[in-house]
Amino acid sequence: MTITLYHNPRCSKSRQALALLEEHGAEVTIRRYLDEPLDEAELRDLMSRLDADGEALVRTQEPEWESLDVDLQDQEQVIQALVDHPRLLERPIADDGKRAVLGRPPEDVLALLHTEE
Repeated sequence: MTITLYHNPRCSKSRQALALLEEHGAEVTIRRYLDEPLDEAELRDLMSRLDADGEALVRTQEPEWESLDVDLQDQEQVIQALVDHPRLLERPIADDGKRAVLGRPPEDVLALLHTEE
């Protein structure tokens, strides 16, 4: 099983999640979402596999978010905001193609390693 890690190497939580996955022998594909942003279809697909709601995907404490007029309860607005402002995507997110997990705390990504046992 390959896990895609939506990763920002400048983020300590993202680096910790990557290290944990590698320490546990996971095959990891890194997607630097700031260099290769997700499009609408990818975000919808990811949200459908995520254990959390769409609201959990947004870094609402960022000044960039605070300047937007987005209703967190409106999934379409949230998706469009993340497409337009990929920096607002919460990280890290680990995705095995069947299930996605927000790595907050980083240890949460290890849940994907136990789904096929």
